[in-house]
Amino acid sequence: MNSSDDSAVSKRKLFYFPILHTQVDMASLGDSFQHAVVRGFGRRGWSRNVRLVDELWMKIEGAIDALTLPCERVRLYQDGLADCGREKEIVAELAKAGSRNYRILLRLIEQGAIIMGTECPELLAKEYQMMKQLVPRAGLPQQRKDFQEKLRRALVQQRDAFIARRINSTLRAGEIGVLFLGMLHSVETHLNSDIEVTYPIGAAPAPRRKVP
Repeated sequence: MNSSDDSAVSKRKLFYFPILHTQVDMASLGDSFQHAVVRGFGRRGWSRNVRLVDELWMKIEGAIDALTLPCERVRLYQDGLADCGREKEIVAELAKAGSRNYRILLRLIEQGAIIMGTECPELLAKEYQMMKQLVPRAGLPQQRKDFQEKLRRALVQQRDAFIARRINSTLRAGEIGVLFLGMLHSVETHLNSDIEVTYPIGAAPAPRRKVP
């Protein structure tokens, strides 16, 4: 094997799937989110949202199948999955509850992929408390909404930095990472330069401005 072959084998690769969360994925916030969308956009708006999410997951499922991943060399990284030691249990629970996202994870785990605790538990808890306040309160003054949105975006950036550190420190040479991450996130600028990032279902998410 020549040096170029050695380099190809030792590379770290990451398949990045920007996702939309389903109501099941949002757990106890799911019903509040549905009510907020219905209030803002009506029943048709909610139905359109459900259809768009469903179409995206059909696309992701097809792309995963087309990749024919060598699961013995795959590590899975998931939006919202805390680094807690219960990752497999959480995946199984949400897959059983009907999450298409977690069904994909469970299938890949059963084929030999390793599920990774991806997020900081403290940051997730902080965002959960923030979202509990934001979702049901459509009548907030615009200035208050803008302030809370700024706080939320800053928290998302902290989560992104943590997620990238987890990938940087756990994805080994010759391995393939598969990352499922919400569309409001952007981890690329935090990833080590030797990680080759590919977007199987389309272009990279637009770069996000840093919160001042």
